[in-house]
Amino acid sequence: MGYYLRIMNAGLPIQQPRISPQGERMYAAAGASAMLVGVAAVWYFEPASSGIFPACPLYSMTGFACPGCGMTRGFHALFHGDVVTALDFNALIPLIAIFFGYWFLSLVLTAVRGRGFGFGKMSAGLVGTTFVLLLIFGILRNIPAYPFSVLFP
Repeated sequence: MGYYLRIMNAGLPIQQPRISPQGERMYAAAGASAMLVGVAAVWYFEPASSGIFPACPLYSMTGFACPGCGMTRGFHALFHGDVVTALDFNALIPLIAIFFGYWFLSLVLTAVRGRGFGFGKMSAGLVGTTFVLLLIFGILRNIPAYPFSVLFP
């Protein structure tokens, strides 16, 4: 296997396939449209009773809430103007909403003018810190004591 990799990487630069500017705009428009369809589905259908949204596999198998548990119900409440209920389902709703809003706006700008916002490079430290913070949030929301039980969806 190592011999095969050495032959494949024999000092040649690895080139990424380029997408034409028109193709990039079309992909961005398709991505923004898909996000709008997802938002419309979460707004229209009640996540707890409609049965079209999947349950969290971790919660279904163990009874522990993952860091994302309650996001769909929280966004449904947020889209209907109930901010307190949205925060009750998941305290990370504001951060996730800002991230997806930034991403959506960048896709729209890419589709319209050919360039969106830059996301910059994600360093290994940023990704690792994010995972550690999500892990800590996931642990804290499953502690069955008063200050932490508020975080459970």
